[in-house]
Amino acid sequence: MTNEDVQKFSRSGMDAALTSFGTWTKAAQAIAVEMVDYSKKSAESSAAAWEKLMSAKSLDKALEVQSQYVRSSYEDFVAEATKLGELYADLAKQAYKPFEGTFAKASAMK
Repeated sequence: MTNEDVQKFSRSGMDAALTSFGTWTKAAQAIAVEMVDYSKKSAESSAAAWEKLMSAKSLDKALEVQSQYVRSSYEDFVAEATKLGELYADLAKQAYKPFEGTFAKASAMK
């Protein structure tokens, strides 16, 4: 392997790292926005449930409001966890892509 080959390989690795870093940055922003949106929605849902609970005229109604809130919160959490899981999985795939060619070249050099 010549010095020029090593330089090309190094340049290729650096380009892949920079591309991957850009992917990580964009994905981290998307994940942060998603988490902020979920937190806001969750707080609003909690406040609405609290208002309904405080205006309940009977214990049965209060238990119904609480039960609906817990069910809804759980469903929202599961949906959000699934969505975040998909975002992280996509991040991993996209961040790896720039290195595929570099890893193939490294394997071929052996």
